Amino acid sequence: MLNKYELLSKLKLIDKGVLFMLLSAMIAALSGAVAKVLSDSMDPIEIVFYRNLLGVMIILYSFKKVSVYINTSKLHLLFLRGFFGTVAMLMFFYTIATIPLGEAIILNKTSPFFVTILAYYLMKEYISRNTIFALIIGFIGVILIIKPFGMIISIEHIYGVLGGFFAACAYATIKKIKDIYDARVIMLSFMGIGVIIPLLIFLFTPYAQFQIHTSFLVWSLIALMAVLSTVSQWLLTRAYSLSKASIIGVIGYTSIPFAIGFGVMIGDSFPDMYASLGILLIIIGGILVNKK
Repeated sequence: MLNKYELLSKLKLIDKGVLFMLLSAMIAALSGAVAKVLSDSMDPIEIVFYRNLLGVMIILYSFKKVSVYINTSKLHLLFLRGFFGTVAMLMFFYTIATIPLGEAIILNKTSPFFVTILAYYLMKEYISRNTIFALIIGFIGVILIIKPFGMIISIEHIYGVLGGFFAACAYATIKKIKDIYDARVIMLSFMGIGVIIPLLIFLFTPYAQFQIHTSFLVWSLIALMAVLSTVSQWLLTRAYSLSKASIIGVIGYTSIPFAIGFGVMIGDSFPDMYASLGILLIIIGGILVNKK
């Protein structure tokens, strides 16, 4: 048995980025569960709006405690991070509302596959045979989850995959600006645009209706989701800043068992045989891609 001093010594050797990512994964899954409960009372676009509005308030308050310098040379990348992240979030929250939480999160976890493909086409990075094999495994997993057998393909699952694509674009911009901007500035760009885009959708399209909610429970859940999401985003950003992306990407898959567990607790059915096999293949493919 290790005494407390030996245990503390062991814990200090653990990569801080890994610890941050583990916490981020668990808190993100819990935030997703809260969002799914809220979807019974609110449109997913509303959830994105309120979640980011409260998140902006939290970040702005943190600036009063510790101010930061904002470099204006890469503002376009901050905008892109916010735009891609918001589109990914809108699709993610829609899938959370319409399919089991575990499946929604695993489809969002296809982002490493898209990062690899984007790197090949945009930055001419070499893709090995092992990486191609990993991509094939991952996309077979997606097919098993979507279940496009017959004439009908689930649009909800398609949106889930598109959410993974835009999340990949957002993560790519984080790597470009992580050494230029404070993590809170990066988060503020994401959440600020995450307020503006839903507001524009409310004002100029018929796809969502803005409501003034008076239920104490609804506002309590909105506040809880905003806090959880903000903390998770901060931990995620810090994790990618402290450790190798390949390591953090693998650890990020721990959000899947958390999400399945939370989903079952709030009424989701346990994944069937095809979905379970698809989840397993996506995890294997994702790990192999991150280890390339």
